[in-house]
Parts: sequence; structure tokens; C-alpha cells
Amino acid sequence: MCGIVGLFLKDRTLEPQLGSMLTKMLVTMTDRGPDSAGIAIYSTDSMDKSKIVVQSDDPETDFEQLDLAVSKAIDAPVSMTIASTHAVLTMPNGLIEKARAAIAELRPALRIMSRGTALEIYKEVGLPKDVADRFEIGQMSGTHGIGHTRMATESAVTTMGAHPFNTGDDQCLVHNGSLSNHNSLRRKLRREGIHIETENDTEVGAAYLTWQMQKGASLGEALERSLDDLDGFFTFVVGTKDGFGVVRDPIACKPAVMAETDQYVAFGSEYRALVDLPGIEEARVWEPEPATVYFWSHTDQPTHEKAA
Repeated sequence: MCGIVGLFLKDRTLEPQLGSMLTKMLVTMTDRGPDSAGIAIYSTDSMDKSKIVVQSDDPETDFEQLDLAVSKAIDAPVSMTIASTHAVLTMPNGLIEKARAAIAELRPALRIMSRGTALEIYKEVGLPKDVADRFEIGQMSGTHGIGHTRMATESAVTTMGAHPFNTGDDQCLVHNGSLSNHNSLRRKLRREGIHIETENDTEVGAAYLTWQMQKGASLGEALERSLDDLDGFFTFVVGTKDGFGVVRDPIACKPAVMAETDQYVAFGSEYRALVDLPGIEEARVWEPEPATVYFWSHTDQPTHEKAA
């Protein structure tokens, strides 16, 4: 049992409130998974730059002059913003892989939380309210975001085991359920060159979508293919730089509810996560259908639904 929330903003005037809205939604889901929490925020504020978010159990040591060390290693300017156990390293576009390799060599204890031009992921062990307060999520702005509060069932309670998982530039995924073929799929994806760090089945789901999109699939197409290739019961909420998607397995035993207005699209494991959203009384509210892909994009048509 885990709690998922997601918010995709159509109305740009709401962007300064994204962090606070997501935080309220996630805190409401605390009793669905009290061991760890995380939030992914997508922002278009600096699309001409790339970002890597790293985490450390010893930030005072690991973050000391980290920006200068990485800058020297990649021969490009790097700036750093520290938020508790996380640091955001910002650099010119096109240098993420080079910077990632440099970080692994310079500070091997650091863990990569996310990478991309728009995405920042913050996650830690602890209650959603404590995690959100630690990183001041409520003060963040953005175009869309995803949150997750976890009850561990198949792997340890650790920072790396917390959701969301990021396995490709600006791609992330949260999951409620359990995949039964994740071990065999993990081996296959690693052979295909997809980087997977943990034993968590959700990371395998995220890596699968990254793999499909690297082969040219859209987010919607990747989600459709997951219904054939992933065994088990699951609800996925997925983010990309431009969009936001939802899919449930054909049985759809995990709870989920969605709401849409002219201002936003929202997802929650339960309706109570949505009750404080503006205009929720007039929203179209529904339970996502089994084996049906839902996705929204800022660069495509505003709404898509497709039964697989």
C-alpha cells in the first residue's frame, strides 16, 4: 500500500503554487505509506541548462566544493544549490553524462536522484510532511509534479528505495502495486544498457518506459506497451519534460481517482487527496479505467485517453 499524487497545470498562473498544492495532497496520503516520501517537480525556468540532483548521507563533507570539482572535470561552469541532504548541480546542456561520470569518480558516495533540464527529485526516509519541509517543497514552482509516500513491501526502507525513480533525462515514475516479472526484466534492461541502481520493482517499471522511449515511443505508446510486457498489478503515474501520464493494469485493484478542470489535471490514490484543490467541486472526477492510458502534454493536444 502506497499513496500517489500528481498534478498537471494547464493554467500557468497556478505555477507558483505547484509545490504547496502537491505537498498538501501528499501529506493527506501519509497513512498509506509512512516510511519514506518523495516529490518530483518539473519547471521551465531554466530550460537552457541541465540539472543533476544528488543526495548524500554526509552533505557537509560530500558537498564541499563539489561544484568546483565537477566544473573542472567537465571543463564547463557548474553552479550548486544545497537543500539539506540534496544538492542541485546546474551546467550547460549536453554535459549530463560527462558530469554524472565525474561525480561517480569524485564523490562515489553520492546518489543521483534525477537529471534533466526540467526535473528535480527530492526524496528521503520519513513522513511526507517532514520530507517536504526539509526541502521546502511548498515554496517551489513548476508546470507539473508527482509525489509518493511509501510503505515498503519488496525492498528496504532507504533513500534509494523511495519514489519517484528517474531512469532517463526528465523522466520519472511512481508506482502503487507489485510487478511479478521485475527480476527477469531488470536483467534484460541492463543488457540493453539501461542504468538501474536498486532492487525496487518500481525502478524497473521506470527503466522499461525509458527504454521504450529511447527506441522512439511516445509516453502514451510506452505506457500501452507496458500493459503487455509488465506482469503484476500496478498503477503508474509518470512524468516527462512536457507531460504527465497514468495507466492501471487490466485488473486495476489499486485505488485511483482523477479530476480535471480548465486549470489542471490531478491524480490521487484517494479522493481525499484532491479535496483542497481550487474548483474541485466543478471538476470532472472519475476512476481511471483498467488497461487505459491517460496522458496530457503541454506541447500536444491537452487530453488523451486510449484503451489498450
